[in-house]
Amino acid sequence: MTKHPYRFSKTAIKGVKAMSDPCVSRVSYSNSDFAKKVSNFTKDNMAIVAIVLMSVVFSFTSPYFLSWENWKNILLQTSTVSIAAMGQAIVLLTGNFDLSLGRNVAFTSCLGAVLMKGLTAGAAQMNPWLAIVIMLLAGTAIGLANGVLTAYAGLPAFIATLGLQNVCYGMAKVITNATPIATFSDEIAFFGRGYLGPIPYCVIIMIGLYVVAQFLSTKTRLGRNIYAVGGSKEAAFFSGIDVKMYTCLAFVIAGFLASFSGVVLMSRLNSVAITNGQNYEFDAVIGSIIGGISLAGGKGKIIGTMFGSIFLITLFNGMAQMHVDPFVQDVLKGVVLLAAIGLDVLRNRKRA
Repeated sequence: MTKHPYRFSKTAIKGVKAMSDPCVSRVSYSNSDFAKKVSNFTKDNMAIVAIVLMSVVFSFTSPYFLSWENWKNILLQTSTVSIAAMGQAIVLLTGNFDLSLGRNVAFTSCLGAVLMKGLTAGAAQMNPWLAIVIMLLAGTAIGLANGVLTAYAGLPAFIATLGLQNVCYGMAKVITNATPIATFSDEIAFFGRGYLGPIPYCVIIMIGLYVVAQFLSTKTRLGRNIYAVGGSKEAAFFSGIDVKMYTCLAFVIAGFLASFSGVVLMSRLNSVAITNGQNYEFDAVIGSIIGGISLAGGKGKIIGTMFGSIFLITLFNGMAQMHVDPFVQDVLKGVVLLAAIGLDVLRNRKRA
């Protein structure tokens, strides 16, 4: 009797039978498909997963953590950071970053306060709505200056925005004499202190802005071109995209959003100081990266930045309830920033 040239073990024969069985193959396929979907969801929505896990952990450390009052406080704090972070995310998508955002918030809110209170020499109190328009124009002008210096003058974004950061901070000191200003017209109170039912208006504004930004970034030529510029400036240029214009436009949008964040913050606190918006530029970078925006540019969803900002505020809210020393929290914020950048580097290596 001639032996078969190939020998198969009993285990291999069983495996072949299992593969030929449609019921077994269907189950194994569905399991692997489900695991892949869970893995992709976790990667694409890392901030949401992190928020859920943190909430579970902090719920055991403080009975107050999951209360609506606490989450309302988290969302109120997130609203101003997140609006500024949206601008940072748009700039990051072009492969740049903006270090002036926090001081833009401070300067424009101080400017609005001075105008509303009529604190300039010989000036009367200005209509709050006109003052807000001037605030928004001033913030947009700062963004334009950043864009022109970066895109057209060829300065590195780090240098240009660092310079404007100091300009904004100095101007805020000059116009206020470094003195806090408080109590503004009730006409603008709804921006930061108004409610629609149990939900603060500023949270509704934040969500609305992100929905619009997500739509524009994915469904319009403006958004696609910004992604293209960040993906490859050379390829975008040879595709007929005005790289300089879209780079400048990203900074202009960021400047406008920073000043709008200043409006909301001024209304919420009912006061301004030169410390308003302090470190927002770094909070915005952390929120953007955790939300999926890449420092390399051209990758990520803008709406993820909102969840990244919520993650950041939730983390420090939970630590405050655990009575972690504020100085230690500053150290941890630096650690989170480094971890977020390291995570972005790893993500880019895997994609490459």
